Amino acid sequence: MSDNNRLGVFKTYKLYVGGKFPRSESGRVYEVTDSKGQWLANVPQSSRKDARDAVVAARKAFGGWSGATAYNRGQVLYRVAEMLEGRKEQFVREVAASEGLSKSKAAAVVDAAIDRWVWYAGWTDKIGQISGGANPVAGPFFNLSTPEPTGVVAVLAPQKSSLLGLVSVIAPAIATGNTAVVIASADAPLPALSLGEVLATSDVPGGVVNILSGATAELAAPLAAHQDVNAIDLTGAGAELAKELEIAAADNLKRVLRPLSAEADGSDASTDWLAAPGTHRLTAFLETKTVWHPTGALGASGSSY
Repeated sequence: MSDNNRLGVFKTYKLYVGGKFPRSESGRVYEVTDSKGQWLANVPQSSRKDARDAVVAARKAFGGWSGATAYNRGQVLYRVAEMLEGRKEQFVREVAASEGLSKSKAAAVVDAAIDRWVWYAGWTDKIGQISGGANPVAGPFFNLSTPEPTGVVAVLAPQKSSLLGLVSVIAPAIATGNTAVVIASADAPLPALSLGEVLATSDVPGGVVNILSGATAELAAPLAAHQDVNAIDLTGAGAELAKELEIAAADNLKRVLRPLSAEADGSDASTDWLAAPGTHRLTAFLETKTVWHPTGALGASGSSY
């Protein structure tokens, strides 16, 4: 039979929650189109129940992920980059369709996203050196400050940068031991949902990253008010929505990462995601634990032990 007579097999996109691929609890879907308005896919429209389920999964995964060694987390993140490399062509197609880019420009974006995973993988066992250290004190004590992850982080992904921007907000949050509930770009969710498939087939434990698609405002409100969410990244929120979410987040003193000035309208169109990311996202969701310890008593030889 000629290939021209074949029926196309369209991809079914699902949520990624707790290491599994559920459909939306509500059963709702919505159409995703490309930059020219042509239909690309139907994707799940997540409900508030889906958001709560994602928080439960993230909390369950937090102990194991935050307790892993920094070196091990780096290995896991590097494995994600490996898996992305192997599926590069698929992501080039999805990014090109989602962002209206040529194939060559989309390929450059995907390459940058893979490189960014590798970059953050390298920081997992080094961030403690710049956000912790020994503090000078007046007395016979060691005073040591070490960084610890904040907990469950709700991440509002950039609305325009469907993969590179997405990676740039997820990778630093989990590199430092946090777990994440991610709301994908409402208009361009396909690369995010495909990223869930990459995470599932890499070494990332289920629940460390949970990916939801749907209306950003509808999903962000319950996450900002959720008592078991410890922090929220407002990158993908417009100025008005960001203000509402900050008020809701104050109820349990969540850490809040506000959009950069270039992202403040929620469009992130003027944000240069290709620029060097720096370390501000790595340190955004870290707490500092300070420990005092006596320097030790003197032994018979006069040396401390």
